[in-house]
Amino acid sequence: MLKKIILALSLASSATLALEIEENKVDKGKVFAQGKEVTLLGNGVTIGQQAPNFKVVDAQFKPVSLTEFSGKAVLLSIVPSLDTGVCSLQTKFFNQEVADKFPDIAMLTISADLPFAQKRFCAVEGIDKIQTLSDSVWRDFGKQYGLYIKDMGLLSRAILVLDKEHKITYKQLVSNLATEPNYEEAIAHLNELSSVKNKPHSEEK
Repeated sequence: MLKKIILALSLASSATLALEIEENKVDKGKVFAQGKEVTLLGNGVTIGQQAPNFKVVDAQFKPVSLTEFSGKAVLLSIVPSLDTGVCSLQTKFFNQEVADKFPDIAMLTISADLPFAQKRFCAVEGIDKIQTLSDSVWRDFGKQYGLYIKDMGLLSRAILVLDKEHKITYKQLVSNLATEPNYEEAIAHLNELSSVKNKPHSEEK
């Protein structure tokens, strides 16, 4: 019964929010689900701009904002729902294959899943190197980055990279919600940005 109540409240909140947020014109016509275009709501972001601050929650419902990662480059891996196969693969890939290689970059996974679901997923899948954050409470991240999917209450799949000053240096908006992102392209950008990877050989000795 509790799950049904939470779901009903979440859907009601999503419907109300969709009426209050303008359409993302920056990314119009770029995302599809089952061959049909989806409408993204919020403020679309572009490479080169200062990343908007956002407010999400962690597994304990503690508010977390971008400002908490001041002075660090940040990778944002955005997924619709950790309960789906592709989102699970994306999250496990960054946790297992990427996080250890870039210790100087904060790696965050953000979805609209409830913190309970995120906590359960991390425990089952052994997610321990990246931080999972929920946009389910205020939907602020989806609004600030133009990734809130109208009529679905989910976030669109994307990867964003911010430099130490939190300017957006890389953006990959995945056109098909059902497919994984281009990991190689994202990793190549991380290699260019990371101070660990760019350290001169003379300094590594």
